[in-house]
Amino acid sequence: MALRRSLCVSMFVEASPALAADDFVEGTYLQSEELCAQARKDTLQTLIDAGNIVHSSHGLLGVEYSCEFVQVSKATRAPSWAVTAICQDPGYVFPDVLSVTRVSPTQLDLVSVRPIDDESGARGNSGSYYLCEGLALP
Repeated sequence: MALRRSLCVSMFVEASPALAADDFVEGTYLQSEELCAQARKDTLQTLIDAGNIVHSSHGLLGVEYSCEFVQVSKATRAPSWAVTAICQDPGYVFPDVLSVTRVSPTQLDLVSVRPIDDESGARGNSGSYYLCEGLALP
């Protein structure tokens, strides 16, 4: 019986896709090139504390908000990835599915299946992000 369980577990692990595609985006991204310049002048933490969202290969990070990328799959015909994420607002955890597309060497576009709710103030995860050379996550 124990052998059967360990065999099932090992088959599941082998059949599970990798956490992240080998060539998934690297670096730190903000929602404008101006924010990148400001982060170099001040600090990245200052921008996060002001309500800006940072994108990295690990997910999205903001003040009291985060989305952890738990699965990344590379598209075969486009410079894009499908990403499954677990996101958190204070007291609220939810899943999201996003597409991440490399528009240029320094720009990514994210599109989320989660709609923006103007009435509740819920954030959307869609938008453009720009590579901030030389910045590392706090």
